[in-house]
Amino acid sequence: MTKNLITLLLFIFTFLTARSQQSVKIIPEPVSVIRGSGSFELPKETRISAPASTELASTLKFLEQKLTIATGNAATITSDANKAHISLELVPGEQLGQEGYTLSVTPAKISIKANEPAGIFYGVQSLLQLLPPAIESRQPVQNVKWEIPVVEIKDQPKLHWRGLMLDVSRHFFTVDEVKQYIDAMVRYKYNILHFHLTDDEGWRLEIKSLPKLTEVGAWRINRTGTFNSFGAAEPNEPRTYGGFYTHEDIKELVHYAGERFVNIIPEIDVPGHSLAAIAAYPELSCTPGADKYQPRYGQPIMDWSRGAPPIALLDNTLCPANEKVYGFMDKVLTEVAQLFPFEYIHLGGDEAPHNFWEKNAQVQALMKREGLKTIPQVQAYFEKRVETIVKAKGKKMMGWDEVLEGGVSSSTAIMSWRGEKAGIEASQKGHYVVMSPTTFAYIDYMQGDVAVESPVYAKLLLNQSYKFNPLPKGANAKYILGGQANLWTEQISNIRYAEYMTWPRGFAISESLWSPEEKKNWEGFVAKTEDHFKRFQYAETNYSPAMYDPAVTVKKLPGGQYAVELTPEISGLTMHYSFDNSPPDHFYPAYKEPLIIPKGASQLRVITYRNKEKIGRMMNLKVDELQKRVK
Repeated sequence: MTKNLITLLLFIFTFLTARSQQSVKIIPEPVSVIRGSGSFELPKETRISAPASTELASTLKFLEQKLTIATGNAATITSDANKAHISLELVPGEQLGQEGYTLSVTPAKISIKANEPAGIFYGVQSLLQLLPPAIESRQPVQNVKWEIPVVEIKDQPKLHWRGLMLDVSRHFFTVDEVKQYIDAMVRYKYNILHFHLTDDEGWRLEIKSLPKLTEVGAWRINRTGTFNSFGAAEPNEPRTYGGFYTHEDIKELVHYAGERFVNIIPEIDVPGHSLAAIAAYPELSCTPGADKYQPRYGQPIMDWSRGAPPIALLDNTLCPANEKVYGFMDKVLTEVAQLFPFEYIHLGGDEAPHNFWEKNAQVQALMKREGLKTIPQVQAYFEKRVETIVKAKGKKMMGWDEVLEGGVSSSTAIMSWRGEKAGIEASQKGHYVVMSPTTFAYIDYMQGDVAVESPVYAKLLLNQSYKFNPLPKGANAKYILGGQANLWTEQISNIRYAEYMTWPRGFAISESLWSPEEKKNWEGFVAKTEDHFKRFQYAETNYSPAMYDPAVTVKKLPGGQYAVELTPEISGLTMHYSFDNSPPDHFYPAYKEPLIIPKGASQLRVITYRNKEKIGRMMNLKVDELQKRVK
């Protein structure tokens, strides 16, 4: 056989393999997918068999509901695997780890096997993603052929920590809304919900031994608009916006998440970001006048013009030199440890301003007494003391990467957010690390152009999130627990908008955390994402279509003219534009090269099409705003 023939055959094999897998659009991408010929068609009554395990009960109920609601058909549970159409089987000893699974689909039967119940649950998620998108409907859908392609899948996660952070302090989300968020995240095999419970804007967790935390700290003035721009409070302006979770609420959420193999890590953000706690108990502050403080409602309280740490306009820190603070933390952590079974408690540690501490006599006395030379060492003193309390409760402490600056115990786990550098260095020093860098994983950032997105100070496109590698070069992989995306909610006041900001970037982060790096493929991911957009439409889950809108950059040319460059995020699109204020469609000029802004034009309007079908949003770009983008 000649070399050319071998090359041709290999090309044909690769092409046919890729083509055969086009209908397998699973997110995150499995470790191994072998597509066969034919399909399994759901019968009018689907029989499901599973071992008698209480840990599988919720998975069985979930699968039964999914196979009946949208299809209008029936599903029953049987103990006889030989008579089952879908067999769930726990097989200890398989090399699949705690969360891996195998999924086998033949024309006659479906089999999911795993070592542990979590693996069965993730196998079920993949099975449902093989069905038509209509399977996510909340009501019966007619005229759908409920087929599943014949396939053999072997799969297990790359990393154990696969998280999403939901900030419920800046805006409060109800128990049902948090459940809704959990339901979406488990579809994509996330297993950690980082629950940001306290901040300047609200204390969201009932602490029975400290009732003012929720009586006072959970409620603030209600302002609508752009956060961090609100003016001074009016006299007697009502503080009625907010809410908190009772002990029973937390138990309910922990149970609900646990049934879906999700652990909840609570965050009590200290010593900074503590204005709501200080409003409730002013004696926790070093600063005179703290008895006048109230939870923040979105007014400016930090000056970031000189970088980090910020200059505080008011003191939002717990006083590290005040023994009452450590008694307070002991009470808080006693109840937190009782409510949350997860091994870690996150204690923040980020963005603590120094300017009030630098001038405080109590802090200066502490530094002299303890031999502390710098303010970061003062914070390290605080962190070490609260870690002792955490350990006394049988838990482990985690903090944002600032806690490294003054030196902390190697038993403190680090969440690396200011890029990757701190996480790499922490892993080299023996700290366990969760990677969540702003450069890839801050999903509160704009995901498209400011012309169509609510303005935020930074941007994070989908293709950038997809480049996330939680095992960066130089890191000691032994200490990388995993990674997560973070959704801060200063500008996000409701669950629909929280979903919009999470998806599809949550797809990208999921694939980065679960799938082997060599299995990631941008073009293939985009095709899968579009399929999952259809699923979200049926599920009535919100998402952003920003990937269909081009990025816009502007250059100033010699002679004073301006050129506008349009860069599509995905392939296969045409971009049509107008400068005459009329709304363009696919009959308008298509973008081919940088656009010179005509003299007198006040607006550029852009929209994307695919095969003459409108797919993007109308972008209305004011010329005077475009000119300000020149760097």
